[in-house]
Amino acid sequence: MTQVTRRDFLKLTSTAAAGLALGDLSHLGIDMGPMRRNASRLRTQGAKTYPSVCPYCAVGCSQLISVQDGKITNIEGNPDSPINGGTLCPKGAATYQLTVNPQRVSKALYRAPGGTQWEEKPLDWCMDRIAEKVKAVRDATFQQKLGDKVVNRTMALASLGGATLDNEENYLMKKYFGALGMVYIENQARI
Repeated sequence: MTQVTRRDFLKLTSTAAAGLALGDLSHLGIDMGPMRRNASRLRTQGAKTYPSVCPYCAVGCSQLISVQDGKITNIEGNPDSPINGGTLCPKGAATYQLTVNPQRVSKALYRAPGGTQWEEKPLDWCMDRIAEKVKAVRDATFQQKLGDKVVNRTMALASLGGATLDNEENYLMKKYFGALGMVYIENQARI
């Protein structure tokens, strides 16, 4: 019989606890599947489940969102999806926290130039403020001609779209921003 020191015992148990927290102990020959399925069943018991798409990137992994009494109780990968087969990357797996985190900012916050404090503002005020700023910059920097050539552009504004935008949204953004005279229009999915 081998002697296990206190230090060895603590190393082993902390490693196992870390493995459980991370959710993968397959390298130790432990199948976590049944435990995950049972935990998922507890959170989804009595809830209505809706298929959805992960909001993080352009891959479009399918998710199952469980809702009970108007509140999201669980989000997990959809095993029927040909895209992700029920698996999710770390960001996709954290989507539940994105929706229910009590520290999530859910109101528009504004900090005045030179200010040190954030203040809550109505969304309409924020949208008007953005429109005013864009118009002011465009008006101040718009260039109709470059020599004899008509360019109708502003080099002071740019757009970087998010990776979850679909082709139709990107098409509309390109048309809209191009009409404003923007030259630098890019999408994160291509970077």
